[in-house]
Amino acid sequence: MYFISRREWAFLALVFLYSFIPAVVGLVRLPELLGAPAIIPPNPRAVIDPLPITLHILGSSVFCLVGAVQFLPSLRRYRPALHRTLGRVVAAAGCVSALTGLWMTVAYAFPDALQGPLLYVARVTLSLAMVALIAWAVVAIRSRNVAAHRAAMLRAYAIGQGASTQTALFLVTMGLFDTEPSGFSRDVLMIGAWAINLAIAEFLIRRAFAARTSVAVI
Repeated sequence: MYFISRREWAFLALVFLYSFIPAVVGLVRLPELLGAPAIIPPNPRAVIDPLPITLHILGSSVFCLVGAVQFLPSLRRYRPALHRTLGRVVAAAGCVSALTGLWMTVAYAFPDALQGPLLYVARVTLSLAMVALIAWAVVAIRSRNVAAHRAAMLRAYAIGQGASTQTALFLVTMGLFDTEPSGFSRDVLMIGAWAINLAIAEFLIRRAFAARTSVAVI
């Protein structure tokens, strides 16, 4: 990986660090879901029906961690074949993450303190949107529309990274108020995390478009 710049290594390190808590907590729960003794406090919904959450943990981890590598310009420039191969893996993992998220939202019985109607609608909408964005990204790259492909994948990645931003907001909230949010405030906080991610994605997409436009004019 000698072709990756120091700046890109720093970017990967930041993304991996940002994804650390949700990814590691999810992976630590896998032995419990496979029948081993629980390492962290058990999730009763997961114990009753472990398949969707197991697939969700695996799909989300691959999508968030390997997906970060896909945004490296050096990888696209010097290893296009590897970029395409990883892209197929990331697209499949993203769809698994989104569809199992939808599965759990619809099938699991959440108490009102953990999921109200607002969060339910948001989860269903964003799960479907994530699958649609990944599908559009595949169609776009097959049509050689690179800009549309990158924009769609960045938006899908913003949705997929929702758990990381939610974790950050929860930690800040608990530090300020010394209590974990629940009920409506929890719903708003979780939806706000996705809104922040998508706002950042739109900013990056618009900045890239402006840069391409200025180069074309020159």
